[in-house]
Amino acid sequence: MDGRGFSQGSSGDGWALNDGDSGRTWNGDYGFDSGDRRLAFSRQASFRPADASTPRSSEGRDSIRPFFARNSSSIGIPSDMYSPVGGEDVGRSYRKSSFGEERPRHQKFSFPILALTVLRSIRSGNRLMKRLSLMIFLNMAYSTAELLIGILSGRVGLVSDAFHLTFGCGLLTFSLFAMAASNRKADGSYTYGYKRLEVLAAFTNALFLLFLAFSLAVEALHAFIQDESEHKHYLIVSAVTNLLVNLLGVWFFRSYARVYLTYRNAEDMNHHSVFLHVLADSIRSAGLLLASWFLTLGVENAEVLCLGLVSVAIFMVAMPLFRATGGILLQAAPATVPPSALNKCWRQISAREDVLEISRARFWELVPGHVVGSLSIRMKEGADDAPVLQFARSLYHDLGIHDLAIQTLG
Repeated sequence: MDGRGFSQGSSGDGWALNDGDSGRTWNGDYGFDSGDRRLAFSRQASFRPADASTPRSSEGRDSIRPFFARNSSSIGIPSDMYSPVGGEDVGRSYRKSSFGEERPRHQKFSFPILALTVLRSIRSGNRLMKRLSLMIFLNMAYSTAELLIGILSGRVGLVSDAFHLTFGCGLLTFSLFAMAASNRKADGSYTYGYKRLEVLAAFTNALFLLFLAFSLAVEALHAFIQDESEHKHYLIVSAVTNLLVNLLGVWFFRSYARVYLTYRNAEDMNHHSVFLHVLADSIRSAGLLLASWFLTLGVENAEVLCLGLVSVAIFMVAMPLFRATGGILLQAAPATVPPSALNKCWRQISAREDVLEISRARFWELVPGHVVGSLSIRMKEGADDAPVLQFARSLYHDLGIHDLAIQTLG
């Protein structure tokens, strides 16, 4: 065998590969004791044939070359291997380091540290974050004053409206928190980063709007059955003040003034949800003012009519956002990639001479604009998988799928 052979080391812990040409000895014993967990993989000699789950290199296969064998059940992952989600070169960079070097451990998730980071991000944030902070402050100040007046005067309607505004402020605060926290880099706990926080914030806003539409419909039905339409003068001032504050928010986020919006990233989705939130509150306040005006004109069931119209309007505004955010959180097939295009790629890869079958093809959106995919390709025995991998990646790259994991079996 051209001067090369295998011999077991004296310690019995590894194998040594003797190079007859150079006289060098490649020893599997790297100087670690049996309890050292830093050595995740060691080169050990093995003459067993490759099974279906063994990854195969695109280079020529040598039956004498030892395989990589796992000798430790605990693998320490360095913190610098995580990078923000991005293009197709993720995971292709390597850093040279010696086994004797102490690698930094990734920082564990800590809510106080995250809260401090969020506060610093809000102080140095962009214009939209500062505008949203101002709007939340105005809403909280108004809802507090309304709650106190309602308690002192015994007006249940004011107290109920104050709790509604407080709950809405909580959701807007969560949207602000997501804007700030999403700028954090990926770490050992969240290897994809924190971008999906903005999708979750948008989903909670959409869910709140659907609940608001349902509650207004129930209120309209109750007023119709009980015939409780009456002119409540004290709610007019509340509705006017609330309308002015929310119209300010509509002006702040006017660049997202669409019900159907094509989301380029997670920030667009979160900002759009904030706009829809303040727009729905504005519609609700305008509906209350319109009902009061109709009641002064003597229109019967004016409150029922206005609340019903407002409920339908809010439902139509919130439903597209609810479907978009819910599809991402449930990891549905990406709406930006047509199913016919995915099927075409499947057929083109299956038509390759060295490919036997394709299985477990899964594609989803991590956040808007970032599609993730994985699939398994079974190759013919002894076939080179490098051309097939390059061909598959180029096909899905043209569809905008840059984060793709492909497993070859054979």
